[in-house]
Amino acid sequence: MLVVNQLEKHFNATPALRNVSFQIAPGEIVGLLGPNGAGKTTTIKILTGFLQPDAGTAHIDGLDVVTATRQVQARIGYLPESAPLYRGLSVQRYLQMMADLRQIPTGAQTAAISDAVYATNLENHLTRPIAELSKGFRQRVGLAQAILHRPRLLILDEPTIGLDPTQLLDIRRLIKDLAHHTTILFSTHILSEVEALCDRVIMLLNGEVRADARLAELAISDSATLVLQTPVPGIEGILATLPGVTAVEHAPTAAGHAAYPRLIVTAQPAADLCPRLYAAAREHNWPLRELRQNAKTLESVFNRLVVQESQPAATQETGPPAA
Repeated sequence: MLVVNQLEKHFNATPALRNVSFQIAPGEIVGLLGPNGAGKTTTIKILTGFLQPDAGTAHIDGLDVVTATRQVQARIGYLPESAPLYRGLSVQRYLQMMADLRQIPTGAQTAAISDAVYATNLENHLTRPIAELSKGFRQRVGLAQAILHRPRLLILDEPTIGLDPTQLLDIRRLIKDLAHHTTILFSTHILSEVEALCDRVIMLLNGEVRADARLAELAISDSATLVLQTPVPGIEGILATLPGVTAVEHAPTAAGHAAYPRLIVTAQPAADLCPRLYAAAREHNWPLRELRQNAKTLESVFNRLVVQESQPAATQETGPPAA
């Protein structure tokens, strides 16, 4: 549905995107995650035809977004961060205007508007001026115009920003329902939004793709904690020789817990790490007290990438450590 290949964009001398590449298959819900200034909105503006890239290509439904902009725009629905709503119009009149702009045939407009209204639960607000609606319902109106023409791809830029908890849950449910009929790409800097809605996440940092994986894959931890009843001399060396093990380090004892020896073992591949450690413990008769795969969250992955991203810059600014 969407193929992005080595997109680059500069604003004056500042790079906004650098070699951004990814693909999205039909029916996926994909989160474009990154802090403010990471390049999310720039990517979306290129995909929707509002900006041209300096290099690289993007194709939606097989069409180049630069050379076939109008055809691409006819196939996508787009809700920017601040939906351009005409607040003096009623919901119904606004959607009729958008149907005209979308060149939906007159005979098909009633059905198209009705489908969009019921999909977004706006049926009880059709005659109300948009200015009188809450922010959550204005977001629904924005979504209704975005799906009015039954797009193949729906692009949402920070769709839940500024919503209260009730509105937030309503919009999440709405987006999940829409995914039954269309492919969805939405940008956000809120980790919980990605975890609640997405099949897959693409992480942007400083204009570059730093991770692209399904959430289930990201949740697979590559480390485990091994707790012993008593110290075992030389255990670190034995653990380091196990297949795939890349690091062994002692973990500090948590406050309020007995001082049992704890080791953190990191390995690739991660899936069978605990069985490998358990087999080694049985073979060497270690006094094993606890063995667990360490929890891994989207937040921990994202924070690790942010730290890695900041390290070269910090080194460059401060220079080498003093002798």
